[in-house]
Amino acid sequence: MPARLAFPHQFLGCLQNGRSSFGGVLSASRHAPSLVVALLSVTALLVSNGCQSKQAAPPTSPPDVEVVDVVQKDVPIYGEWVATLDGYVNAQIQPQVSGYLVKQDYKEGSFVQKGEVLFEIDPRPFQATLDQVKAQLAQAQAQLGKATLDVERDTPLAEAKAIAHSQLDNDIQAKLAATALVESAKAQVEQAQLNIEFTKARSLVDGVAGIAKGQIGDLVGPNTLLTTVSQLNPIKAYFAVSEQEYLNYVRRNPTAAAREAREKELELELILADGTTYPRKGKFFAADRQVDVKTGAIRLAGLFPNPGNILRPGQYGRIRTVTNVRAGALAVPQRAVTELQGSYQVAVVGSDKKVSIRPVKIGERFGTMWIIDEGLKPGERIVVEGVQKVREGSLVNPKPIKPPAEGN
Repeated sequence: MPARLAFPHQFLGCLQNGRSSFGGVLSASRHAPSLVVALLSVTALLVSNGCQSKQAAPPTSPPDVEVVDVVQKDVPIYGEWVATLDGYVNAQIQPQVSGYLVKQDYKEGSFVQKGEVLFEIDPRPFQATLDQVKAQLAQAQAQLGKATLDVERDTPLAEAKAIAHSQLDNDIQAKLAATALVESAKAQVEQAQLNIEFTKARSLVDGVAGIAKGQIGDLVGPNTLLTTVSQLNPIKAYFAVSEQEYLNYVRRNPTAAAREAREKELELELILADGTTYPRKGKFFAADRQVDVKTGAIRLAGLFPNPGNILRPGQYGRIRTVTNVRAGALAVPQRAVTELQGSYQVAVVGSDKKVSIRPVKIGERFGTMWIIDEGLKPGERIVVEGVQKVREGSLVNPKPIKPPAEGN
């Protein structure tokens, strides 16, 4: 009896479903058992692979994507510029007389008041000069006294013709000369007293005094900078806007009255070097008289309250303020917009859950949002998460999410 061949049930089913041509081989197995066994082994492998390839692939579900609705609203447009802080007043302390520094009366970096003595110059030479001019004043006053007596004595004599009238004229002229000498001496005394006062270099404003540039023993003069005192509350923030930005602002506010009203409404934000926002709002202060021909920008200044003198001159930051309001603008998250070779597009999900790749024209940016000028309509749904999963015409499973807060 030839040996029986055992086949898996699945294999026999596959043969019955489409491989009937092998029936002859099975019948031939009675005469050539060994050959048939080899052939059937190879055939079983091939047919098994064929059966597997015939099985239908399991259906795939549409990918999940996060979508938001295109919103239409009034959008504030912000401008941002690099700013440099400076004191509201920076008073350079320079002596008004020449001499040797003998004393420093303030602590560097401390707050000083207007009129407070910061440095002292050796007053002795100026005191000697004062004593000298006081003596000259006394001498001039003595001469004036003598001339006055001469006029008083000779006036009745000249009227009585006891002396020549020319004598009285000489006396009167001598008195006038003596009076002039007294006035000159008084002025010299006053100047000498001022010079003694000037030996004490005082602060010109209330503010923070800088590190001393003059040292004890230095010979200083009117051209010597001893230190600088800066008034820091409020503090100025200088920033430059381009000529184009300036012209756009003028077009939106064509009259001087409109610009003045707008400037009063402006609220400036100061973003510090570490990225934090200064908690106090600033106000517009002034615009420079001209555009810088080298940079094509005009310099502006804002004022910020600075209690405690936290902000200091020389700090860098960024000024941010609303420059315009786009009425009825279409706003979408920036991550929903993809760029391809200089053009921009978004994935729009229709009511049938099919994706349409739509080219768009973008406008201004505010926070993490972008204004879309062309290509979208209010209420349309766009993909914000999972853009890389979608293609034109593909089905998706949209999951609405809350749009990001304005400016975030």
